[in-house]
Amino acid sequence: MASAKKNRALGKGLEAIFGNNVTDVIEQIQSGQTDVVPTEKVTIALSEIRPNPYQPRTVFDEEKLRELSESIKEHGVFTPVLVKKSIKGYDLIAGERRVRASKLAGLSEIPAIVVDFTDEEMMEIAMLENIQREDLSAIEEAIGYQNMITKLGYTQEALAKRVGKSREHIANMLRLLKLPSSVQKMVMDNELSMGHARALLPLDEKSILSVAKKAVQEGMSVRAVENLVKQLLNKDSVKPRKKEETDYSYPVKLMSDKLQTKVVIANKQISIRFEDDSDLNRILEILHMIEE
Repeated sequence: MASAKKNRALGKGLEAIFGNNVTDVIEQIQSGQTDVVPTEKVTIALSEIRPNPYQPRTVFDEEKLRELSESIKEHGVFTPVLVKKSIKGYDLIAGERRVRASKLAGLSEIPAIVVDFTDEEMMEIAMLENIQREDLSAIEEAIGYQNMITKLGYTQEALAKRVGKSREHIANMLRLLKLPSSVQKMVMDNELSMGHARALLPLDEKSILSVAKKAVQEGMSVRAVENLVKQLLNKDSVKPRKKEETDYSYPVKLMSDKLQTKVVIANKQISIRFEDDSDLNRILEILHMIEE
């Protein structure tokens, strides 16, 4: 009976299972307070757990991991992690901090709840849970949105509704992925904020790198970066345009062949090269400028 219930729920998609708050339902599943999805509580070896391949968060606070590790050493793991049975071992759905901290604490096993989710559901759970917990950097959030668009087929409008954000917010986050990878890393490392990153977008790549480094080195505020970007854009807009040079290659060739010497046409002037007075007279004769 439970299996039929599971199939009906999963067939309707995650929204039918979780509604709009994935975090609350994940916590209810892990604490055994809900039967929305059939589960199996087990203890499994940490070595059998593979990280969630769809986890959008790539940077974990080492200090907080150490604090959690010390707590686990003293009290153990209170909340089971959420996993999916794989061909070999288990795929982690939620609880990567607990897994990492448990390994730091020297544990070999961890309590877990086994849930049967598809790869698409795993991706959406990982993304939605982290967004609702506000655990992601701006770049991680942007990468997560891009994955949901390309791999799950969301439009920006549908995605905005699903994660409870505005379409403008989604579009602005996705634009951050146009930044050079080194600048994206500065954002992920919290050297630059999302405000800094957005201010850099109108510049060309070379200028983005230059201003980003300056902002980090000098600890510039977002407003200071915005003003610097405006100055650079205004400077570029008033830069005098270089006049296109007329192609004088044909008359130059004619004159060079006729006079058998180098001829240059530039700035509305013709320059004719000669070696000495004798060569000059030769040229003047060709031009019929010496009376016989």
